[in-house]
Amino acid sequence: MTRMLIVGPPGAGKGTQASRITSVYGIPDISTGDIFRANIKNETPLGRQVKAIVDAGDYVPDSLTNQLVTDRLAEDDAKDGFLLDGYPRTLEQVKYLDDLLASKGQELAAVIQLVADQDEIVARLTKRAQEQGRADDSEEAIRHRQEVYVRETSPLIDVYRDRGLLVPVDGLGGVDEVAERIRAALAERGIHLLAGADETVA
Repeated sequence: MTRMLIVGPPGAGKGTQASRITSVYGIPDISTGDIFRANIKNETPLGRQVKAIVDAGDYVPDSLTNQLVTDRLAEDDAKDGFLLDGYPRTLEQVKYLDDLLASKGQELAAVIQLVADQDEIVARLTKRAQEQGRADDSEEAIRHRQEVYVRETSPLIDVYRDRGLLVPVDGLGGVDEVAERIRAALAERGIHLLAGADETVA
């Protein structure tokens, strides 16, 4: 019954760590980006709404995002736990998730926060963009995304810190090294690997 969130700045390896976490804790990795894409691809009623909004260059409103997440969390694979990535993004979404879980007699166990020095991430992403020939991924654009992340997530992080749910983990270093830090930090909170899971992939 492990219900968690993962947050971290762009370029901190959140997606990589999320897939590792879910494989060894036996829970699905639920990304709002994936939910949007799946609904658009399957042309669900909600998916058609999302596509129209995205095509117009607008942000998907909380009400629609909340409904998509509600539908996803109602699926069988999420009944015993999940790792949410990319949600909640606003304080309204935090309240909605609180109410949704409370209505099922559930609650979050932890919020994993990948912490990384902004300058180091910018340097890493700038170098990668140059190596891959992505001229549009300038240092200025990369730094802007980092600043947007900090501005948008700071209020949420404060809420979860005040609740004692925040689990900050140094996100810089090798993939295995960061994964081990996450495993150790969660174990300290009494959240352990799925029985029989291979710790070397954690």
